[in-house]
Amino acid sequence: MRHGARYPPPPLLTPPPSPSPSATLNAAVTVGGHEHPILVYVFLSLFLPCAGMSAVFIVYICLLWYASNYRTDNQSGSPLAIKQVGEKGLSVSELDKLPKVTGEELVLGTDCAVCLDQLEAEQPVRMVPGCNHGFHLECADTWLSKHPVCPVCRAKLDPKLFDPSHDNP
Repeated sequence: MRHGARYPPPPLLTPPPSPSPSATLNAAVTVGGHEHPILVYVFLSLFLPCAGMSAVFIVYICLLWYASNYRTDNQSGSPLAIKQVGEKGLSVSELDKLPKVTGEELVLGTDCAVCLDQLEAEQPVRMVPGCNHGFHLECADTWLSKHPVCPVCRAKLDPKLFDPSHDNP
């Protein structure tokens, strides 16, 4: 009898009414049997990251403050770090002991690393012993009077070079 069975016609489907704008603002999401408005989720999704970033920023500022006020390397007990005075450069008498050559006698390079200018063949040039880097006489004397190292390789000038009891080559 299957062949002659009659089934009722399907019900007519009508589209649901479109929601009003106020209904979308007050829409709720059902989670675990409880309704939560969407605005709560939007608020939480904006508020929680901002609160987290603010907390990280406050911790960072506190760590900076702590590090600047409580240094372990400060032996004097004062909260402010004092820059240590570095070594002084060479004296005039020590500068006079350094070798002077002309630009054509230089072995390494023809540029002055202090003023970045070309060393001419006839110019007087100060040569740093040990590394043999050469510089204009005025440039080298100005640099070496403030810093006892070579401007190019930072090799420290040996104190034995200026010792009168030591024979200089």
